Amino acid sequence: AEMQKYLLYNSVEPEELPTLRELSTIEICKIWSAMSRHIYRQLLQKKAVDIGVGSFAVVPAHASVAEGKVLPIERPMFILNKPLKMFYNLESDETKIPEETPVVQPDFEAIAANTHFRPEILEQCVQETLLCFAGALRDNKEVEFSFR
Repeated sequence: AEMQKYLLYNSVEPEELPTLRELSTIEICKIWSAMSRHIYRQLLQKKAVDIGVGSFAVVPAHASVAEGKVLPIERPMFILNKPLKMFYNLESDETKIPEETPVVQPDFEAIAANTHFRPEILEQCVQETLLCFAGALRDNKEVEFSFR
């Protein structure tokens, strides 16, 4: 059910979203940087984090080194949910989260403990930002979503 809400028939403007309307850009950035630190900690513990539109996970990859040698490495990736890809008609490489990787939801209580925001505000801010993101996907807009 969580992901259904990101399958939009109409695009969404930030002004229409109650939490984003109340927060300043700096506050939104603070929330996402707390979110980003939380995701990073989960990845270090070999967990994947499902944020509704997709999951952050560490996946096996190969790096080419000198003289055609190939090195197995692990790479953090964001993997868009399949229904979302189909709904928005997006193409991307088929990447699978390794079988042995547990997939967890973001723990907004834990994230809130490191900020001065309430867990509900964090969760709403994240969900509303993702709605804007989905809206941009829907309208074929360029999206830049940078994470440290």
